[in-house]
Amino acid sequence: MAGVTDWPFRSLCSAWGAALYVNQMITARALVEENSTTWKLAEFGANEVTRSIQLYGTDPKYVSLAVQMLKDRLGVDHIDMNFGCPAPKVTRNGGGAAIPVKRRLLAAIVDAAVEAAGETPVTIKFRKGIDQGNLTFLDSGRIAQESGCAAVTLHARTAKDLYSGHADWDAIAELVQHIDIPVFGNGDIWEPWDALRMMRHTGAAGVEVGRGCLGRPWLFADLVSVLSGEEPQITQPNLGLVAEVMLDHLIRLLKFYDEDESVIVRRFRKHAGWYVAGWPVGKELRRRLHAVGSFDDLAAITEEFDQDAILPPEGVRVKRSHTGGPRRVALPENWLEDPDEEVTLASSAEANVSGG
Repeated sequence: MAGVTDWPFRSLCSAWGAALYVNQMITARALVEENSTTWKLAEFGANEVTRSIQLYGTDPKYVSLAVQMLKDRLGVDHIDMNFGCPAPKVTRNGGGAAIPVKRRLLAAIVDAAVEAAGETPVTIKFRKGIDQGNLTFLDSGRIAQESGCAAVTLHARTAKDLYSGHADWDAIAELVQHIDIPVFGNGDIWEPWDALRMMRHTGAAGVEVGRGCLGRPWLFADLVSVLSGEEPQITQPNLGLVAEVMLDHLIRLLKFYDEDESVIVRRFRKHAGWYVAGWPVGKELRRRLHAVGSFDDLAAITEEFDQDAILPPEGVRVKRSHTGGPRRVALPENWLEDPDEEVTLASSAEANVSGG
């Protein structure tokens, strides 16, 4: 997730349980053109065990070069390619979730990544399709398998769905039956039992967690428990734990980024909102968190929390980050007419927008 899963957040999550924590999404073209911000986004922790990163690209040449650079400079252990972004400024130029419509383009991009990666595993993530009338996920899975991908992840919504409604777990099950490589399911994993239900319902090899861990890094501890046959322990934490984790998170950010404290804290505000989503903390405390300006401010606000308050049951599944939909998908003219058309995308299709 671009702008979210940096090393401070990954290190925080990894302390709660074993998982593959993927670095935030970066774009191939910006990496190759030596964009300093992009290279900062791609940084790993000094003691990060598995160096996994999500790459987005629309041009096979740039993708190949970017993969080679990631291997040579950062020693990546895994590359995940994202073809699920539904943002209009991306799809209207043929990028993001629009790419799988053009089968030859998708295959060329994935082929380039796998060839450049060599023995480094490549996985790809995609949505069901543009809408219910234009589904592409079975073709995308087949292309990934034929290109040599190690696995795929299906976000079980269409681009039109955005993040609305319920994820279509039946589509994940269909994809599992359609291809031989492992399939991971994504969509509506808000609490640990969701992961077990999804895997039992679909036959998926595992789950990919996105929005569900925002403001809830302890979710990974409960996922490990449930998948190990044990009862989860932190589904409804107390507000004292939330305060402790919030402060720990901000400390990690301040240590990692060489920027003014005020800049870092402003970026943390979205996390602060996610941490208290679903909690009855009151409008005034919520307003102050959204305007927090320093670590000391955050410490003072969290001291006012009712430390023993327990997250109410209805707060467990409160959605965080992306919402919205359904919405018509912006596409280039006649984009849906010929899925086997040879196309080349402009650089404008490679905007770095979190989502998928």
